[in-house]
Amino acid sequence: MPRSKRNKVMPMTKTPKKRKELSKRMFSNIQACIPQYPYLYVFSVDNMRNNYLKNVRTQLSDSRMFFGKTKLTSIALQSGPSPASLKPLTTLLHGTVGLLFSPQPPSEIRDFFAHFHPASFARAGITSTRTFALPYGPVYSTGGQVALEHDVLLPHSLEPTLRKLGVPTKLVRGRIMLEGPGHRDKGMDGTMEIDGGLDEQDSGYLVCKEGQALGARETALLKMFGIEVAEFAVDVRGWWEKSTGDVWLLKNGVEELTAKGSASDGGLGTTLLASGGSEAIDRSLHRDDDEDDDDDENDYREG
Repeated sequence: MPRSKRNKVMPMTKTPKKRKELSKRMFSNIQACIPQYPYLYVFSVDNMRNNYLKNVRTQLSDSRMFFGKTKLTSIALQSGPSPASLKPLTTLLHGTVGLLFSPQPPSEIRDFFAHFHPASFARAGITSTRTFALPYGPVYSTGGQVALEHDVLLPHSLEPTLRKLGVPTKLVRGRIMLEGPGHRDKGMDGTMEIDGGLDEQDSGYLVCKEGQALGARETALLKMFGIEVAEFAVDVRGWWEKSTGDVWLLKNGVEELTAKGSASDGGLGTTLLASGGSEAIDRSLHRDDDEDDDDDENDYREG
């Protein structure tokens, strides 16, 4: 007999969000770091992964990283110490970007990020960096990426999932077999007819090609066989030097001096909140409250 829906535990408490407090704390922390560190970098992230971002923080332990709302970050830079020299950096604050305060010079930071490209599983919408095809015959767990003596057969329980994803497979004596070329089959819903893909050498079922935009179906198959075609990458967009007040922007990998400062301008200011700074963040938070309020503490990561 089905369990009654009335037998549910209904929590009578609701944890209040601390969004405004987190925003103010991040706002003041950004301004506090401006006079403390000799360099401020603006960076962008491709194929964002939290675990890889944590690795960056660990390896750059002498630095401070902020990754949050671009509007909040822009206001913090423009209302903090040396607002005139930092203003050109605010033009870079769009998209998936963050701030990095560091004692290391630009050559070392750029070299570090140039060699930090860990692979990860792809998500829908990115471009594939390789071609992958499943060999015909028994289906193995790595899809033919390693020698057969070092591989194992894919569990038979995954065969319905493969068919649902459009791969022409069948069970033969408890083993998943991939049908040969020209096979036509229907998905599990019985409504969509799918052709078995072929690669250039006609050696297997083509999952994706290099340079192809991946969809949800391709990414699910690649993850099932442990194929990582995405790369986590951090690109430096520009930086500010406190000693000189200069702002450098990177355009197509070429350094360009955008704003020429002075030694006195670069070190100006020890006041954390400039005139109107607290009012500016209150206005920004008030506007955000009228929008979607699904943000939580993960939107304000710093370290």
